[in-house]
Amino acid sequence: MSTYTALTTLQGQEAAQKLADSLETLMPEPTGIGVFEVVDGSGNWEVGGYFGEKPDAVGLDLLAAIEGAKPFAISKIEDRDWVAQVRRELTPVHAGRFVVFGGHDADKIPGNKIKLEIEAAMAFGTGHHATTQGCLLSFDGLLVSGLLPTNVADIGSGTGVLAMAVAKVASSAVIASDIDPVATETAAANISANGLRGRVQTVTSVGFRHPELRKRAPFDLVFANILAGPLKKLAPDMAKHTDNGSILILSGILNRQALGVEAVYKGWGFARVNRRVIGEWTTLTLKRG
Repeated sequence: MSTYTALTTLQGQEAAQKLADSLETLMPEPTGIGVFEVVDGSGNWEVGGYFGEKPDAVGLDLLAAIEGAKPFAISKIEDRDWVAQVRRELTPVHAGRFVVFGGHDADKIPGNKIKLEIEAAMAFGTGHHATTQGCLLSFDGLLVSGLLPTNVADIGSGTGVLAMAVAKVASSAVIASDIDPVATETAAANISANGLRGRVQTVTSVGFRHPELRKRAPFDLVFANILAGPLKKLAPDMAKHTDNGSILILSGILNRQALGVEAVYKGWGFARVNRRVIGEWTTLTLKRG
């Protein structure tokens, strides 16, 4: 079976999300939809659809025109088992006491490591990206210093790897949220596969808008591995849903963006504890009060 992609760009997250929602009305229906910020300071967002058969080009152009997007670029890609390929290429990633791996590498993981099994999936966050590694290493450093969180939120959780890391080492209450329902489903599946069912709650939410997140606040530890722009917008809500002494671990930040993110959070009462750089990405650990 042939696979097709349809990609476009447009200004603004709200418009991009609206266009992505509209893609679900197409026939044939897309098998997957992605929305990503173009990390170049332009404010552009990319919207992509994945199709098991040739998509309706006229319908795509009509939806793009309604939202002010560029015409969709449709491409046919070679028939390949992408998940199998990803599994072959993803090797175990060690981050302090944690190791993130696929099930195909389960027999290669040392017994003294805290295991986080993540299968190849659509949701972001296999642990192989520098931002996820940065968050895990930063969390490991906090554990070494004696941190014992009791109420934790993972905002933009992707596959749920960070929430699972907390649940593996502490008896904390943990909630993982993501704007993408596919990510929420993926996180729930990974949580179950790692024997953490009932330990981590998953919800689909934009930021802290879900009532369960508001009810559980204030949090003493919050992860947010998203992007610099959304992180800046989240700063007021981060302050609203934490107390003095609360810790934030923020990532998805290009090195050149780190000072800007830090400055915004300083204005809301958060001071830097640590700045970790891996390649072109920065992870910030901040403390309130």
